[in-house]
Amino acid sequence: MLATRFGSVTKIDRGIPLTNDQLYRVAPSIFAAEKHTSRSDRYTYIPTIQVIDGLRSEGFLPFSACQSRSRIEGKSEFTKHMIRLRRQDQILAPEANEIILINSHDGSSSYQMLSGVFRFVCQNGMVTGDTVEDIRVQHRGNIVDNVIDAAYTIVDQFDLANESMNTMKEIRLLPPEQEAFAKSALALKYGDEHPITPRQLLLPKRFDDNADDLWSKFNTVQENLMRGGQRGQSASGKRVSTRPVQSIDNNIKLNRALWILADEMAKLKA
Repeated sequence: MLATRFGSVTKIDRGIPLTNDQLYRVAPSIFAAEKHTSRSDRYTYIPTIQVIDGLRSEGFLPFSACQSRSRIEGKSEFTKHMIRLRRQDQILAPEANEIILINSHDGSSSYQMLSGVFRFVCQNGMVTGDTVEDIRVQHRGNIVDNVIDAAYTIVDQFDLANESMNTMKEIRLLPPEQEAFAKSALALKYGDEHPITPRQLLLPKRFDDNADDLWSKFNTVQENLMRGGQRGQSASGKRVSTRPVQSIDNNIKLNRALWILADEMAKLKA
């Protein structure tokens, strides 16, 4: 089990489904007993754990959870949280299709459902860009049933994500193409001035990822950008170490953009 507390989030990842006790220790806002006082009477309040239990009954199990932290007094129990769920039959798959559930009870988020892929060899959790359209469920009406319906809508489109992934695995990138891909990925996170080189970003953390296919390069780049820890140099010449992506919003934004970048590279090569 991996549980961390850093920066703006607390997080837990496991290779087996998470229990409610484990979810509560890391993301107590999932269990908030009421909505934040800023929400109006039109806001239908249902604790996220009730939605998770509904998804569990349909075979969607939580494997990862994180929660944003807040410096505003009295708001930490209602902040944004993200749970990644997968089907029981995906537990041992090399790449598992996931449903990503995002919610809050302070008005910062509706229920948001996205499609993801989890790669076990590197413990990477990706977001499938715009290959599968995300779904938002407002805090109104029968929320549990609406979220479950949204989950099945995303499951019905997993084949599209798998097709995109398999296409990436079949495409070989020449060294200049690899550097061009890495340079574009660096711009997504850092803009025009980045602390490390494209070649550094392409350095794999394990031997199995030392391959020339687009899927391997995408995963290497994604892992290095998301986790940080690479030594580089700032624009002023100061030695720095790249930082991990911590916030839920930045995690989704960068992950989505990286998948779209890889998908567009696949289309160009095809």
